[in-house]
Amino acid sequence: MKTFTIEDIRDWEPCYDPGTLLPENWSGTALDILRLEEMPCENRLWVVLRPEILDDKTLRWFAIWCARRSQPWLTDPRSINAIDVAEKFASGNATEEELVAARRYAFAAWKATKKEEFVSGAKVSAAEAALAAVAARPGAEKWRRGASPTAQVAHLIKMLELA
Repeated sequence: MKTFTIEDIRDWEPCYDPGTLLPENWSGTALDILRLEEMPCENRLWVVLRPEILDDKTLRWFAIWCARRSQPWLTDPRSINAIDVAEKFASGNATEEELVAARRYAFAAWKATKKEEFVSGAKVSAAEAALAAVAARPGAEKWRRGASPTAQVAHLIKMLELA
């Protein structure tokens, strides 16, 4: 697991000074950050959900997990299919071409959902979560709304402990 420092976190330009939560000589791993209960869950997720810290496979599986939590709000089959294809790809059972096609359809589904009259925020967020699953980009807050930040931290800890 990659080790990083408080200076690395500062280089990512958080909206807070990490020195208020960590000692100046701090260094650690994603698990160390995720276990810092004095740091808000959203900040812990912001720090670790990046390619500098977690590998593509972990980011992809976490994005899929988040998307599955949002699936009850999906009504467009293209979004549901995108999550399925992302999961197959992560398991080695779909090609890069299938993933690219699913991403294109998920993007179209997201655009269509945003245009619906009286669309709920949960429905748009769910479509964004499906799009994130095929893009393996779980970092954006709106793509992680299927579970609470506390549940996300707990799940990510389990994922990393099993890795």
